[in-house]
Amino acid sequence: MQRHGITIGIERHQQHFFIIMKVVGKLTHEDYQIITPILDDALAQVAKPKMNMFVDISELEGWELQAAWDDLKLGVKHRTSFNKVAIFGDQNWQGLAAKVGGWFINGEMMSFNDKRQAFEWLQN
Repeated sequence: MQRHGITIGIERHQQHFFIIMKVVGKLTHEDYQIITPILDDALAQVAKPKMNMFVDISELEGWELQAAWDDLKLGVKHRTSFNKVAIFGDQNWQGLAAKVGGWFINGEMMSFNDKRQAFEWLQN
């Protein structure tokens, strides 16, 4: 059985709070049907909707076609919710994904292969 899915949480690093997302395996449309309402609810509860997000894709293997479309729709839906999004991993394509993803959110999006550097960037 292959493990896949998305985990979302909120972490505090010093005085900064971040939405933390960990992505594992090959994402499916069903994964997004479950995670989208959770993310929608989490963002609705934030008094200051401009958040910083850390996305760990170090174990991401890709998306099914429908899941890729779901991911794009989710980004567009919440495009004004984020100040900064740091993508962490060592995927060859993540820099391009950060650049393209930046077209769909109002905040900044950058790719990192060093977790510490990603959190430093989010805190500045």
